[in-house]
Amino acid sequence: MKIYVCIKQVPDTETKLRLKPDNSGIDDSAIKWIMNPYDEYAVEEALKIKTEIPAAVVTIVSVGPKKRVVDAIRTGLAMGADEGIVVDAPEHLDSYLTAKALAAAIKGDGAPDLVLTGKLAIDDNNAYVSQGVAEFLGVPHATVISKMSREDGRITVEREVEGGSREIIQLNGPCLIAANKGLNTPRYASLPGIMKAKKKPLKELDLAGLGINPAETRVAYKELQLPAEKPPTKMISGDVGQQSSELVRLLREDAKVL
Repeated sequence: MKIYVCIKQVPDTETKLRLKPDNSGIDDSAIKWIMNPYDEYAVEEALKIKTEIPAAVVTIVSVGPKKRVVDAIRTGLAMGADEGIVVDAPEHLDSYLTAKALAAAIKGDGAPDLVLTGKLAIDDNNAYVSQGVAEFLGVPHATVISKMSREDGRITVEREVEGGSREIIQLNGPCLIAANKGLNTPRYASLPGIMKAKKKPLKELDLAGLGINPAETRVAYKELQLPAEKPPTKMISGDVGQQSSELVRLLREDAKVL
């Protein structure tokens, strides 16, 4: 069984982002990079299946600047995955070409029995790539999955929908599943796992070798701006009646929401 897990390297949630002087993008010189948290659930689910099927091969796939993205792949290998594939690509490749590159890398490596991803990446929140990969691979998919089981060649998944309800979907493989928080509890990479990860095979590809032209990007950013600074908190004094009157005045005259 061949299982592929698509991951993305993203800025740590505690990183304070800064813009480049010309506002053309984010200054990444001081960013601490980590594996996208939702992708960790995808890696863990693949490793759970490998426990049930020891012959299964789990391959971590990622697209981005090879120099640093390899670190995220090595994290997945240290958790217990078998192999890695890195597609060297510019920093700001759009979601369309990212999905196309991931699908091409998977196709070139072999026919997948299962592809796992996170439901979205926490840096851009687009939630496009998983569905795009499934479309390019020509396989069925289900997203925002919080429960998953396998039986008789079928995969049954459960996803949250509006109103607190849950939707149950049954898919025939090969297929793509996008993991949500709650699907499992990702394991930590052990010291022996970290040491072994350095010796596990890592295939290096590039966009040209996959027949992908970066000029075909569908989305480009011209200028970025940080959110405006929040005004200081204003405390209202007086009794309840005075406070109420002053609050109404501020909402009407200052905030202009009334």
